[in-house]
Amino acid sequence: MSGLRLALVQQTSSLDPVENRDALGAIGDLLEPDTDLVLLPEAYMRDFGRPSSDISAYAEPLDGPFVDRLTKFAAEHATTVIAGMFEVSDDPGRPYNTLAVVDADGLRASYRKIHLYDSFGYKESERLSPGEVKPVLVQVGDFSVGLMTCYDLRFPELARELVARGAQLLVAPSAWVAGPGKVEHWRTLVAARAIENTVFLAAVGQPGPRYTGHSLVVGPAGDLLGELGDGDHVLTASVRLEDLERARADNPSLLNRRF
Repeated sequence: MSGLRLALVQQTSSLDPVENRDALGAIGDLLEPDTDLVLLPEAYMRDFGRPSSDISAYAEPLDGPFVDRLTKFAAEHATTVIAGMFEVSDDPGRPYNTLAVVDADGLRASYRKIHLYDSFGYKESERLSPGEVKPVLVQVGDFSVGLMTCYDLRFPELARELVARGAQLLVAPSAWVAGPGKVEHWRTLVAARAIENTVFLAAVGQPGPRYTGHSLVVGPAGDLLGELGDGDHVLTASVRLEDLERARADNPSLLNRRF
């Protein structure tokens, strides 16, 4: 049996990067010993703060204190971790919104958020730079993992391109802003991206009151493998290649594409 044991850490991020790095110690105590992949939310390194605030002073390089602490965490727990951070860019005033993928040997991959949250009254592009329009995948155990961040879920072409390049598990660390209907949007979009691509999708978010919580894992046949409500919690779930292969045999929609 080929599979991964996931831990989705739904936790509030503070405005203090040191405090967030230190919080990893307590998170480690909550993990099961056989956890293969730990998912932390978007902006885990440091919360966005007020919608108009400047976050450039908190941006770090990919060999900075945050990634260094993630590497130590991964080594301590023999796991791979994916977490959101703000990364320095060529524009000093607008860093990248980045996912860092780290194991015991250090940085494995990084993904700079492509679709910035210019919606529902927010203007993420005013203080962050978009990443290159280039899908990013990383191998974790037997799984090819495709990387997405939050607002990317509203753009089905990114998920489809990741799957076309071989992704078997999509991950979407998020800070999904709360509001009327937003939990329904979140749950529907996660399920849709999983079903239409016959792929596993693990979406971890920050909890309320500012964000929606409801971290969840959906299988390639649309089955809900686990979901949290609000508050700080850890969701564990297992994904298996055998289940992926079965779902794609039952529903070969990827093979039936006409575009």
